[in-house]
Amino acid sequence: MKLHILGCGDAFGSGGRNNSGYLIEAGDRLFLLDCGPTTLLAMKRAGFDSRRLDAVFLSHLHGDHFGGLAFFFLDDLYENPRARPLRVAGPAGTEEKTRALFQLMYGGLSGAKKLPPVVFEVLEPEVPKTILGIEVLPFRVPHQVEEISLGLKIAYQGKQLLYSGDSAWTDLFVTHARGVDLFLCECCFFDRETANHMSYQKIEQNLSRLECRRMILTHMGEEMLARRGEVTLELAEDGMVIEI
Repeated sequence: MKLHILGCGDAFGSGGRNNSGYLIEAGDRLFLLDCGPTTLLAMKRAGFDSRRLDAVFLSHLHGDHFGGLAFFFLDDLYENPRARPLRVAGPAGTEEKTRALFQLMYGGLSGAKKLPPVVFEVLEPEVPKTILGIEVLPFRVPHQVEEISLGLKIAYQGKQLLYSGDSAWTDLFVTHARGVDLFLCECCFFDRETANHMSYQKIEQNLSRLECRRMILTHMGEEMLARRGEVTLELAEDGMVIEI
């Protein structure tokens, strides 16, 4: 299993980084964790044919995490038609918001624009699901109040990856990180504490409790980037390829 970090930035483009997009290459499968607006261009720049993409797993429905789907749909319709449907799985509301986004961006006044072949699936917190042989355990994390944000534990062909999505600290990360090959964890801030994002200080306080084999911090804001020289943990960079 290989993780291609297509984008590890936040919604503000901090550090000039691409939006969230993490491509997993595993055996005969190619799938994304989140799909920010810069994901398609980063995927093509990395040399991947968009038609190979099997599935997209969404942690939540903020624009910097799912807004890139519209560009994949456009590419599917006009440049690189797919031979099989793309599977898109995310929290409740994923299909409705994705369809609405595509119509807003590329629809006409005369009627709804038809999507290319796509199958939407709902990820419910604490309900395991298998999609194309990829096992996913979604769990709710503290990022939004009215809508659901998910952490995602992914398993395929004997490898396990934990992705925090966007989240403040929760002890669920201790539970789900146990034994995983890689924990990809958001870290917006260095020592600033908020109710919806993580700080390096909070991660450091809980580091001894995390029994994962490897941890990489991602989704860093300007404060975190400015102080990365003080950080001892591994930091994500756009274009990184990680063997899991």
